[in-house]
Parts: sequence; C-alpha cells; structure tokens
Amino acid sequence: MANTDQLMRNRTKAIRLIGVANELLAMARELEIGESISQIQQALIGNSNDQDVQNSPVTARDHPVWGELARQTYDDRRRRAKIFRSEDLFGEPAWDILLDLFVAAKERRRLSVTSACIGAAVPSTTALRWIAILEKKGLLVREADPGDARRVYVKLSAHGYGAMLEYFSSASRSVVLLDEQSVQPMVVR
Repeated sequence: MANTDQLMRNRTKAIRLIGVANELLAMARELEIGESISQIQQALIGNSNDQDVQNSPVTARDHPVWGELARQTYDDRRRRAKIFRSEDLFGEPAWDILLDLFVAAKERRRLSVTSACIGAAVPSTTALRWIAILEKKGLLVREADPGDARRVYVKLSAHGYGAMLEYFSSASRSVVLLDEQSVQPMVVR
C-alpha cells in the first residue's frame, strides 16, 4: 500500500514537472519568435539601430489580424474541397503546411510533424516529402521533443516566418490600412 502511495506521489510530481517544463518551453518559444522577428527586421532593414527597427515598415508588417487571415485562408481551402466533394482537385500541401505553421506561431502553439501531416490533407508520405522540401528550402525546422523521443515538432524558421509576413503584408494591405484608419483618433474642430 505504501509503495502504491509513493508511486502515485512520484507520478503527480512528474506530471507537475512536465507542466512546468512545457511552460518553460512555451516561454523559450516566445523569446525565440521575438528574436527571430528581430533578426528578420534587422536583416531586411540592414540596420541594427533599435529606434530605426521600431519605426520601420518591416515592424508594421507583423499585424495581429494576419493569424486570423491565415486561419481563414486555411479554412477556405478545406471548405472548397468539401463543397466540390474532392480532396484531389485543390491540392497544395506545401501551402497548407506553411499556413498551419504560421497560425501555430501566431498562437504560440507547437505543432508536431504528425499534426502538420494531417493539416496538409494529403497522405502522410506526401506531407513528409513536402516537409522535407520546405526544410531544405530553409522555410521550416524540426525540433525533437525533449520529453518524448518519439515526437518531433516542426515550426517556421525565421526565414519562413519572414516570408509569411511578407506574403500577408502584401496580400492584406487594404485590410491593415482600414484597421489602422479605424484606430486613429478623430479631431473635432
């Protein structure tokens, strides 16, 4: 009986430790994403002056609405296949993977390779091939799960995140401009 109690206490402690470790990983991920964005900004601007980076057009490119636009884009792709009753007509697994990873980055979530394969809506072998291609192109990176050797996570690289920012900043100019105009204070005369 005492052995069972000790086993349960150890298990409870292990679960708490795993929770703390996951929180630390999430915090490290936030710092890493922040550093990646800073690196992208400095590389695109070619200037390490913090004031210039904060006032640059590159900083304005990362807008909170783009996570939602990426999610809508992904959902639109799934809806199209559902309405036309064919998964084969609209296949673009690399784009689906990039959208899924961008949404995950915006939500500060980790995405396993298995989840990325499911999100690509193609057979696993096809999705794995596209993940390898995107990794070779420097758009994503894989990370081993320190708590489970069987799991591997995938995330956008700094270059991949920057490319997605570039895409949404150029594709969504009017949405962001409308949003910024609605925030500007009104001047009463």
